[in-house]
Amino acid sequence: MILDNIVNSDKYIGLHPRFAKAFEYIKNLDLATLDVGKTEIDGRDLHVAVSAKEGTTADVAKFECHNNYIDIQFCPSGTEKIGWKPRHKCVEPVDAYNPEKDVTFFKDQPDTYFDFHAGDFAIFFPEDVHAPMLGEGIIRKLVVKVKI
Repeated sequence: MILDNIVNSDKYIGLHPRFAKAFEYIKNLDLATLDVGKTEIDGRDLHVAVSAKEGTTADVAKFECHNNYIDIQFCPSGTEKIGWKPRHKCVEPVDAYNPEKDVTFFKDQPDTYFDFHAGDFAIFFPEDVHAPMLGEGIIRKLVVKVKI
């Protein structure tokens, strides 16, 4: 997992061939008029989902990871808390891996939590089990899915 602010995103573009395009997309958004929904940036290899949903608590949050995509999660405004734990320490899957949605959910609890503020991003690799959308009120979120 990587946690940083968008002003430092150029440090990470060498980690994956699609990261440069993903961060360019984020930096060029008009965050004030960001519409909820899904958009393809480069077909299914690089796409984004924008959501605005009621925050949840740690005891009911979805604790998830992915096999075929890297998440770049970006906080356009407000705050959010996210839980994290390395995948090798998660031992209680809810169900089997869902290949259609590229997700495995776990009953385990995060080892650590961090606060996410406007302009912050987190990169979650397949090794990173994460519990997003923790907080109160409506949480606006942008998730860029990067095909491995």
